[in-house]
Amino acid sequence: MLALLRLDSDAYTAPIVIELEERTGRPTTVAAVYVVLRRLENKGLVESTMVGPGEAGGRDRRHFSVTEAGLTRLRDARRAYTRLWEGLDPLLEPDR
Repeated sequence: MLALLRLDSDAYTAPIVIELEERTGRPTTVAAVYVVLRRLENKGLVESTMVGPGEAGGRDRRHFSVTEAGLTRLRDARRAYTRLWEGLDPLLEPDR
């Protein structure tokens, strides 16, 4: 969902794969991303719309966006992870 937020109106499968690979440094596949997007959509956390090729031509693309429920879930997850990290910085510093 974070990749969708970063890509905004360019959030369709191919750019999402590139964003994930660049940000994580790990390979992924279009199929894996599409499966996850469909699951998130079924849960109401993202929504999709078909967008025509526009002036440049090409083919229709399914664009994804994060719903309000998805934003709430992201905010909750961020707070939870922040709480989990609290107090661990001294343990994880390289000088230790």
